[in-house]
Order: sequence, then C-alpha cells, then structure tokens
Amino acid sequence: MEGAAAIRHRTVEANGICMHVAEAGGEGEDAPAVLFLHGFPELWYSWRHQMEHLAARGFRCVAPDLRGYGGTTAPPDIESYTAFHIVGDVLSLLDALVLTKVFVVGHDWGALIAWYLCLFRPERVTALVNTSVAFMRAVMIRAGAGAVKTTDYFNQAYGPTYYICRFQKPGVAEEEFCPANARYIMRQILCNRFTAGAAGKPGSEELPLPDWLTEADVDYFAAAFEKTGFTGAINYYRNMDRNWELAAPWADAKVQVPTKFIVGDGDLTYNYAGIQDYLHKGGFKADVPLLEDVVVIPGAGHFIQQEKAEEVSDIIYNFLAKFTPQPN
Repeated sequence: MEGAAAIRHRTVEANGICMHVAEAGGEGEDAPAVLFLHGFPELWYSWRHQMEHLAARGFRCVAPDLRGYGGTTAPPDIESYTAFHIVGDVLSLLDALVLTKVFVVGHDWGALIAWYLCLFRPERVTALVNTSVAFMRAVMIRAGAGAVKTTDYFNQAYGPTYYICRFQKPGVAEEEFCPANARYIMRQILCNRFTAGAAGKPGSEELPLPDWLTEADVDYFAAAFEKTGFTGAINYYRNMDRNWELAAPWADAKVQVPTKFIVGDGDLTYNYAGIQDYLHKGGFKADVPLLEDVVVIPGAGHFIQQEKAEEVSDIIYNFLAKFTPQPN
C-alpha cells in the first residue's frame, strides 16, 4: 500500500492479552495522539488512509487490532468479548503507551466501543469522530421499564435472518464464515458495503472490486482471517445483550465529549427505522450534547473511511485540529 513504510508494528501487553498495534507519525511528547478503533470484519488496516493523512500533519496515530482480530489475542470464551473487556483493553493500551488523553476515531463496532469508552471514561478522550454507527441508547443500554433486549429488538425489526440474529448461536455463523473462504467472504462484504439490501451476507456471486479497493487490500484482510477465523469477531455480537445489561448504570448518561459523526447515505445503519429523524431532529444532539454536527456523505456505504478516504480524512483532520495548538 502507498505509504506502507510509514507504518510501524509492535505487540503490546494490555489487560491480560497481547495486542498488535500499528502506529504512524510523531512519537514525541508533544504529538497529539489519535486512537483508531476498527469494526467488523476489519483490522487496523481499515484506517491506513487516515493514518497516513494525519501522520503527515503531526499526529501520532495508534491503530490496534481489537481483541479477537488479526495479531491480537483471541480468548476462547464468548463472555470475554463484552464492552467492558474491550474498553478495558483500550484503556490498558493507552496506559502502556503512556497516553493520558487521546482523540478517538471509531467505525462500526469500533464506534460502539468508542461510545462506551466516552460514557465510562470521558476524561481519557479529548474529542471523538465516530463513523457509521450512531449512539443508540435503546440497543446499547438497558434503560427504563419498557426496555427491549438488543437481540429481541433486531429480531422484531428485521427477523431471524438478519445477520446480528444469525450470529447469536455459536457454531452456526462459523459454518458460513469459515477461514478457508476468508478471501471470498472479505471481498464480498467489502464490495457490498453493508448496504440496506446486503446486511452482512457474503452473497453467492463474486462482485467486481470498486475503485477504492485493490486485490492487495483484499489479500491483507483475507490473510488475517484465514489464520484466525471469524469467531473472535463474531463474539462481539454474542455479547450485545450482555453489554446492554452491563451498561444499565449509565441508563441516563450523556456522551460528554466533543463529537463529529460521519455516515454514508447508502449505509445500512443510516437506513434503520427512525434513525434519520434521531440524527437530524434533535434526539442525537440531546444524547451527545457536544455534538458539532452530522456529516452525511452521498454515495457512501458502510466502509466509509475506505470508500471516501480523502474526504473522511479531511473531515477528521479539520475537526481534530480545533483542539490542537496551531503553529504561529
């Protein structure tokens, strides 16, 4: 990939596991640090464009493979993939890197973890740029007497064939997402972009690569999942109900961190029932009071930081630059 020489790799012990971390940019004490959190089924590599962009502008970029992904430990127990575990990994990683406070950029599951991080430990986050997955209190946190369990919500809204519902029973999803088919699966998921009609199904016909994705990119993702399989990644979904319960003490909490939110108009997550009213008519702002704005990118699907790399990189940089000292 272009700029690959600028990426440094190392393994860091954090929260009882070993985390593979990719880094780029300034290592000095004065370099503002950005923590990138990837989604499903991705890796640190999803942020390659943004890391190059921000590193060239004086930021220190830190992008781990999250628990269960790539070169990071994948514990065997399903219960080891709760939001508490993943946020704990992130905080322990920051401590190991001696980073007291960072910018956070999240996508998909990384966005969910970023929302939880900002609820649980807002003092560690200078500002947040989240993409694709909004703060959805009803599905993230048990709140109120009429609360509906996360998997029940998705089952009622989209039926048992919806990918989140299909992922719940151990072993079932693994038959579809097997390591031997990792390259085909990654190619299909990235190409269909988790649009409203694609919903996490690899599909049966091989799709042509879009102009933002190369065979080398697919190879990178495929090599990792051929080695690890998809179980660690799928276990995040198997803890959604558990996260919902664990987060109950934050039922009324607001996300008190300066925030920018970016989403593609073709993303499945932008077409959930009621989500656009929530994002644009005050509900989102009420839950995230320091929200600057919501940026909707026309023509973008779910993998927005890869599909619209330059545009997303510029938006992130312009927002984070507001919180960093500028040279005279």
